Amino acid sequence: MFNQSIATFRYLPLALALSFGAAGQAGAAEAGRIVFVTGEVQLASKAAVLDSAVQEGDELSTGSQGYVYMKTVDGGFLILRPNSKARVIAYKVDADNPANTRVKLELLSGVARSISGQGVKLSRQNFRFNTPVAAIGVRGTDFIVSTDQLTTRIAVVSGGVVVSGFDGACGPEGGGPCEGRGSRELFAGQPGMLLQVDKGQNVPKLLNNPGASPDQAAPPRSDEPSGRVATPATTVPTVPGTAVNLDAKKDAINQLNKPPVAPVLPPVPPVVVAPEPKGPDVIWGRWERIANTPPDPAVVARLNNPAYDDGTVVGSYAIKRRLDSNLVLPAEGKVSFELAESEASLQRKGGDALQAKITDASLNVNFGTRSFNTSMLVYSPEGETRVRATGDVHSKGNLVNNSASNTTVQGYLTGAKADGAQFIFKTIDGQSWNAEGYTRWTTPTR
Repeated sequence: MFNQSIATFRYLPLALALSFGAAGQAGAAEAGRIVFVTGEVQLASKAAVLDSAVQEGDELSTGSQGYVYMKTVDGGFLILRPNSKARVIAYKVDADNPANTRVKLELLSGVARSISGQGVKLSRQNFRFNTPVAAIGVRGTDFIVSTDQLTTRIAVVSGGVVVSGFDGACGPEGGGPCEGRGSRELFAGQPGMLLQVDKGQNVPKLLNNPGASPDQAAPPRSDEPSGRVATPATTVPTVPGTAVNLDAKKDAINQLNKPPVAPVLPPVPPVVVAPEPKGPDVIWGRWERIANTPPDPAVVARLNNPAYDDGTVVGSYAIKRRLDSNLVLPAEGKVSFELAESEASLQRKGGDALQAKITDASLNVNFGTRSFNTSMLVYSPEGETRVRATGDVHSKGNLVNNSASNTTVQGYLTGAKADGAQFIFKTIDGQSWNAEGYTRWTTPTR
């Protein structure tokens, strides 16, 4: 649904998911193939060449001038930049039953970029990316990592990540994301922000330090793949490691340059076509079953609309905003919003999720300090929990919780004058219950 690889998140249409199932199941031992290689690159102790198969258990390494792009069996990418070493521990994709998918990658040293394929998007809970000191799970699809034996730094290109140092229940032998009081999340849309994990310090640190980004440690090539979905183009596409037939290209250009033969037709009255109505400013939905309620396929398909940004995923929910949104934030003032619509669930630790409702809710925004705070009671007949969060309002109206909150909040102020808001949320390590859901807010009527 949301890149890479928004992009193109786990809430992809069913037809798209099925399209890669056969390949993933037929070659369970093959993780992917080399689609670009330059400089000194080793694959399982041999020189890597174009179209080499990368198997589960294989190690990839690059020299001082080496770059290698591996395209995974589910359409994602693992990219290694110079002086890097990584290992594919597991890569099994089951499109028919995503719960059986298992993907585990390890960056031993250097710089790598991971762009999630369609199998990972459908089964983020079964994806793990390890470094010597950290466990990384995905909330989105595209991130870059630099590491040595003491320090790991992570930057997010699209979507988001959840990161934890190794400690207690979160060990390098595990699979899936480590989530709890010691984990931290980072989402795209926060320029210069990084998560850093140091050996022996298990809680990641949030840094605003562009100079320490993985791109500074090993810059990308100009042809590095992107997790974003490409728009149709009239130019001839090129793929790293392939060549374009120049004669065929010239023939096509010459054919296009021939003067057209205009047929003689009777005059046709002009047809007035009404402009296609624009969709809502923000769209949201659930991409997985929760509390015995399946996701709505129409909502899942709608979240792939290219008119919207990459968006973000929190728990079982996803949210996106139109790319042409014309919101302008006020320079000062405070607004208290009223809850207009909501959907939520409660989950007891170790128990099943239950449908829930929201009451006693507030959302306050301070435009002068570009900050917000929210509070709500999420309840069901079996239990309840109070949800609280504080965070920042970014220049484009994004709402993002700060690192001090035990609740993840991701969403947007809406309307041309920021007179509405929508966000998704999930509590982390609640006392007895954890809650997640969606909320829409409006300004009070006068």
